[in-house]
Amino acid sequence: MMTMPLITTADAEPLVEFREVSFAVKGGPPIIDRLSLEVQRGETLVLLGESGCGKTTTLRLVNRLLSPTLGQVLVEGRATTAWDAIRLRRRTGYVIQDAGLFPHFNVADNVALVPRLDGWDDARSGQRVRELLQLVGLNPENFMTRYPSELSGGQRQRVGVARALAADPPLLLMDEPFGALDPLTRASLQREFADLKARLGKTVIFVTHDVREALLLGSRIALMDAGKIILLETPEGFVKSENELARAYLATLQNEF
Repeated sequence: MMTMPLITTADAEPLVEFREVSFAVKGGPPIIDRLSLEVQRGETLVLLGESGCGKTTTLRLVNRLLSPTLGQVLVEGRATTAWDAIRLRRRTGYVIQDAGLFPHFNVADNVALVPRLDGWDDARSGQRVRELLQLVGLNPENFMTRYPSELSGGQRQRVGVARALAADPPLLLMDEPFGALDPLTRASLQREFADLKARLGKTVIFVTHDVREALLLGSRIALMDAGKIILLETPEGFVKSENELARAYLATLQNEF
């Protein structure tokens, strides 16, 4: 299997770019192996693969939770290692499985966290919280004062998305955000997120092991195996691909019924 070539676009600088990036821990075998990739503004790039293939590591290289062993990751044209790490993370909304909300903060305080760190006053923060809760389908009057323990899984994920959007970052990083939800709630949130993303025009890097989710949400799908991208396609191209691993994923859809 060979690493996909770098995808280039003449008329626009990519929002995120990987240049021959490798990552390993303490001299061990590479978890990411010479990855080259561009993520264009406004697209949803889905990283699809089995556990251990490197997709979450790839995501964490973008907001500098990890730094490359070799090569460069660029965000907005600047290497992640040249960014102030805190500033970079405030430019990249981050949504994880089960939302990762602070349990001792109510919903309003969770959503307003980054704006307040950026110096927003209470009036501006409060207005932003209300706007975002409405955006993700939660009535502000009913939810602002609740705590995470008082919410369902789907409600916590909605709050997590609202928090990621709070300071209006250009980039969202989403690490299996719907993976812990029951199938009906998951399907509902997938549809809502697809609609929300279309309205907001954000750039999204989305990690999943669910091929149905990848086909529904992705502008492009990067299929990963052993730290490499072995297929990079639109959903339509992915369905038509003869790649062996892609065919195996698609076969799981046929076996569902």
